[in-house]
Amino acid sequence: MATRGSRSEKVKRIFQQFDTNRDGGLNREEMSALVVAVNPRVKFSDEQINAILDEVFRTYGEFIDGEKGLTYDGLLRTYDDGAGDVDRDFDALGLELNFDENKGASIGSEASSSFIVDERVTESQKKQRTAAWALSPHHGIVFDDTWKLVDDLEILVKRLKAKQAKEGKFKNDNFDAYSDAGWSRELGASAELSEKRVYWEESGADYAVFVKELGALRSRADGARSREEAFDGHMAIGRVLYEHQLFKEALISFKRSCELQPMDVRPHFRSGNCLYALGKYKEAKEEFLLALESAEAGGNQWGYLLPQIYVNLGIALEGEGMVLSACEYYREAAILCPTHFRALKLLGSALFGVGEYRAAVKALEEAIFIKPDYADAHCDLASALHAMGEDERAIEVFQKAIDLKPGHVDALYNLGGLYMDLGRFQRASEMYTRVLAVWPNHWRAQLNKAVSLLGAGETEEAKKALKEALKMTNRVELHDSIYHLKQLQKKKKKVKRTNGGHNGEGAFVVVEPSKFKMLSAKTTLRQDLGSALQIRAFQRITRLSRCEVDLLKKEMSETDVPLSYSGSGGPQKSVRKPNLEEILRRLLNFLKPETFQGAVKAINEKILSVLDETGSGRVDLGMFYAVLAPICNGSPDKRKRVAFDALLWRPVNEGGSQIRKVDAVQYIKLLRAIYVPSHGVSEMLEVHGETDSSVVSFSEFLVMFDDPDWGFGIMSTLLKLESGDRNRHGRQVCSVCRYPIIGSRFKEVKSHFSLCNQCYSEGKVPPSFKQDEYKFKEYGSETEAMKDKCMCFNLQSHKAP
Repeated sequence: MATRGSRSEKVKRIFQQFDTNRDGGLNREEMSALVVAVNPRVKFSDEQINAILDEVFRTYGEFIDGEKGLTYDGLLRTYDDGAGDVDRDFDALGLELNFDENKGASIGSEASSSFIVDERVTESQKKQRTAAWALSPHHGIVFDDTWKLVDDLEILVKRLKAKQAKEGKFKNDNFDAYSDAGWSRELGASAELSEKRVYWEESGADYAVFVKELGALRSRADGARSREEAFDGHMAIGRVLYEHQLFKEALISFKRSCELQPMDVRPHFRSGNCLYALGKYKEAKEEFLLALESAEAGGNQWGYLLPQIYVNLGIALEGEGMVLSACEYYREAAILCPTHFRALKLLGSALFGVGEYRAAVKALEEAIFIKPDYADAHCDLASALHAMGEDERAIEVFQKAIDLKPGHVDALYNLGGLYMDLGRFQRASEMYTRVLAVWPNHWRAQLNKAVSLLGAGETEEAKKALKEALKMTNRVELHDSIYHLKQLQKKKKKVKRTNGGHNGEGAFVVVEPSKFKMLSAKTTLRQDLGSALQIRAFQRITRLSRCEVDLLKKEMSETDVPLSYSGSGGPQKSVRKPNLEEILRRLLNFLKPETFQGAVKAINEKILSVLDETGSGRVDLGMFYAVLAPICNGSPDKRKRVAFDALLWRPVNEGGSQIRKVDAVQYIKLLRAIYVPSHGVSEMLEVHGETDSSVVSFSEFLVMFDDPDWGFGIMSTLLKLESGDRNRHGRQVCSVCRYPIIGSRFKEVKSHFSLCNQCYSEGKVPPSFKQDEYKFKEYGSETEAMKDKCMCFNLQSHKAP
């Protein structure tokens, strides 16, 4: 932790370094020299320099002293607002701190009386006792008696730490290897989270004594001579406790400060920080909203704090899984402070989290432009590039993140995944090995290492890696991988005889669809199964199959959505994406935040990208409900009814019992574009796209919906998957992928090999069974297979003489 005042001293040294004419201000030429010097890796154009200087001189106009330029207080404010990183800039300039106050003077005056010198000696002693925040001109200690409280509290904390360390209860965990959240503990954006997380043992007698003594300090603060001094005391106590990661106790102090000065931004902000650190994201969000309300009500007094409030509010929302909403606040922070590299990084990461990769790349590149050594931004940029298919560039950026922070677990792990996707299994295993060197109990890295070794043909090493993974966890994924490995070993000799395949999946040939024949109408068509499997996978990711379709009806009846008008002039019940996310949170309230975040990403990529084709950020809510209805939980008739009711709920159809035919056609078009894009949408519009003013009833809508060629007839296949895709078939394994068959089993009646749902839908067959055509019979369960076998046996018995 930095000593008290070291941050402001560093800013002072930077200021003195570039105030070449010693007039107490940095003019444009001097500021230009500073910007270039602290960014040695960046080649600025004249336009870029002028744009940066224009922004600084405009934003911090109150700190501009005529021709002299930006004052020291102004430069300090820029760092407080996150426009730069003091420590990074100080190190880049090769400066050193000098705390010998007798050799220097304040920026405002070269001369000083003996009284001021004595006061500086006192200040120097204070700097050595506590954190830099206490001397901040905006957020520090105001009253002398507060210093006594702080000093007494530091002694109490030191005593508690010594006792718990002696008893082995005090723990530090190093977080240097992981991505930081861009969090801001201070109201100024340059403060980072501590690299070590501290865990206090709160159940022992020593902690109880500490709390009792802390209570006495709080009583002293309450007994101050004025309300302002009491506020100062509680805020200082809270700050010291927060610095030592005693979050529960810090929260009590900040809450008391809120009571003393309800309209002050700082206690609400810091209460939010404490609540977030304690994992209480919803309560943290509420405190940040109160801080935001106070800042906006306070006018210019708190205006410079708004970027940080927006940033931490966004982080709290991400903690709840509300990533689309978080993006809005990160954007606000970046607009208010364009050089806020953490806001830009967080915006890019959040956009990546909801599948908006191009926008994510743009935001992350801006963050890196401002802070070239930002390892976490490089890591997330590489992930976004990989998602866009720019793999070679992604590898370079991942490597840059690792060069900046060699133990960066996220970068190493994700680079390993990228190498796996590219089939470079040996390099992938090397990356996972480096992850395990930093984080030895990372079971996913251990499992992926085993899979990559298997892909590289090192079966024995893969088995060892799997055994190590089993020591770390007993999750079902490991047992499935071990079973799959055994199946592959059984087929090893046979595979080598066919085409030598040994990279995880058995040998196979892909057969054209026309050669796949159905033995009966009960056997699912291969193309339909492929589309239904994709929809079923989407249901699983989003958990919409667990969302009762009646909840959509409830939302429509209870939610009051104001009308808006699109470019065509027609009224719509449309909402912005963050508002839509709130509706989804109510529909999927059973999901954990991280699972909900994955659901929103999938919905944004698959559904919202189609409904918001123009990129306006608004979605027709009635159409959205109608698109969701067919894949929610409920009987097929109820799903279709809710879809029709959602179209009826739209303003153009509201109040009647029929919908416009053009709306029904548009709906079917969107349904197919979203869920079965491979089945052709444009043809439907050409043949069935009447744009007259006719209307359709519910029964007519059902005919359109169930049309196997132009409607959503695939729903029957989806229902079959929903009811039976967890069925197991004893010890039956797929003849191609060697995984246990789950769901339907497709048996070829001539060669008697069996395929799983996935391999059947992809047209894969074992190469040893080459035929002109393949006839398959589908079994939903092994009971059906046994009945069929018994029937065949009976028929043969009757034929026997």
